[in-house]
Parts: sequence; C-alpha cells; structure tokens
Amino acid sequence: MKYKCLVFDHDDTVVNSTATIHHPCFEAYLERYYPGRHCSLEDYFRFNFDPGFVPACRRDYGMTDEDLLQEQEFWREYVKTRMPRAYPGIREIMERQKAQGGLLCVVSHSFDHNIRRDYRENGLPEPDAVYGWEQPEQRRKPQPWPLEEIMRRFSLKKEELLMIDDLKPGYDMAAAAGVDFAAVGWANDIPEIAAALRAACPRYFKTVAELAAFLED
Repeated sequence: MKYKCLVFDHDDTVVNSTATIHHPCFEAYLERYYPGRHCSLEDYFRFNFDPGFVPACRRDYGMTDEDLLQEQEFWREYVKTRMPRAYPGIREIMERQKAQGGLLCVVSHSFDHNIRRDYRENGLPEPDAVYGWEQPEQRRKPQPWPLEEIMRRFSLKKEELLMIDDLKPGYDMAAAAGVDFAAVGWANDIPEIAAALRAACPRYFKTVAELAAFLED
C-alpha cells in the first residue's frame, strides 16, 4: 500500500451529503429562523470551502454562539432520518487498504455517531479511529491535533499518512501536521474551488477512479 494510514474527510469526500442533505437542511433552517434569507448550493459549497461553516454563519448571517447551537440542534434532528450514499468506488479503496493491513481513519466536521452510521449503512469497513465535531474546538480541523493524535495512537510517521479531503480546512490541518494531502473535487464543479485546490495542493483528483489509480501506483 502507498500509505500505512488513509485519513478520510467524510462529507463530500466519502458520502454525497452536502447536495442531498446539508444544504437542504440549511435552507430549511433559514426558512424557519431567517425568513427571506437564502443560500444557493453553490454559495454553500463556497463558504464551507473558505472561511468554513461557522465563520461564514457569523459573517453572513450574524449568528451568535447561541444561534449556532440552535442551528446545530436543527441539523441533528434533520440528519437523524436522512442518510447520504457513498460515492461509487470509495468502498473498494477502503477494502483494499484494510485487506493489505493498512489503517483507515476519519477526521470530519460531522459527529462520530453519524459517521459510523453512514459507514455501516453504506457497507464500508469500520474505521480504526474517528475524530468528529464532538471534539472541542481546539481539537477539530483545521487544528493539527487529530492527525497528531492518529500518529501518536498508532505509532506512525508523518510520511505514512495521507489526508483526503475536499475542503481547505483539511488542507490546512495536513499542512500544519506535515502530512501528505490529497484534494478531491468530485462533489461539485465550482471553478474557483477547483482552481484554489489545484494551486495549493500537489495532488488533486477529480474522480474517485483517479484517487484509486494514484493509491495503486
């Protein structure tokens, strides 16, 4: 295997969730609490990319800490009954990694229980470790702590990990931890996001098949 440990983001990297669940949820939240305000799917992708969901909610909608907790609880209820589907080809990459004795970890802004549910329902191998939104803020990406903890926990060197993510916080975390990063762009076709990832990252994959070919090389 090319890397001892593959570290996957979750939303829009492993599962197709923004377009099918998270954006509709945010629109429903705005309709209830911010009547007349809207956010297009493209803009939702854009502000998740930079500056990130929480900073964008503060900047664009004036949300307070209390508002953000309210939005989080709205989202929790919404996703309880809605499950995203894994992208075709992801399961095969993960199964090959595990079959060869490698590790499979997740660092995401989704919650641990939602991530594990999605893995089970999509027939994906069980992750060796998950670090999600339940972590305190200083231990969430883009902070390097999750990758540093994976290296400590499994006695890995920096060059034995590959972080796979579709958004800038994942890249920032990997850069801070000194870990290789693979940017992926199969969730959307927004030119400025693709251009920014291509400019910043030495590895950019537009399709799952391209990532699989890189890992098999």
